[in-house]
Amino acid sequence: MRLGRTADASPGYRAAPAALVLPALRVMLGVLFLSVWVSNLRKNLYDPGPYAALINGYADEGDAPGFWKELMRFVGDNAELFSKLQLVTELAFGALLVVGLFTRVVGLLAGVYLTTLWISEIGVPNEWIWSLVFPALIAFAVALLPEADRFGLGRAAAQRVGTGRA
Repeated sequence: MRLGRTADASPGYRAAPAALVLPALRVMLGVLFLSVWVSNLRKNLYDPGPYAALINGYADEGDAPGFWKELMRFVGDNAELFSKLQLVTELAFGALLVVGLFTRVVGLLAGVYLTTLWISEIGVPNEWIWSLVFPALIAFAVALLPEADRFGLGRAAAQRVGTGRA
């Protein structure tokens, strides 16, 4: 006597809820990027001075590898450029993930980006080491699993021209 269903008893019985998980994670990751963007904008962290202070503070106080600290100092020394690049990058990642355009590429780039931020925050006082690991893992899942672009504009456009997945 079976008391519950097993995954193999009815292969599609969980397909609908499972099909919503990755698109929901994609959208939430986009919302995370957008909320961080708004927060950083309000704190003036995209202005070169505060941006350089933040980056150099991570290099001075953290436990990232030596070569990484040198890279962070280079970024801090060139805050005029890198602060604006970060502003555009975080806004673009957020918007593209929410609407589902270029999902796999943006997911991969966001995963790499979040991993670099994670490395930069290693050992920094008042930064929780796991805060960026899980968003990075979600970004890589979005990049690697085609279900993540479901309900996105990219998939809809591809289907409209006949090149998309069903």
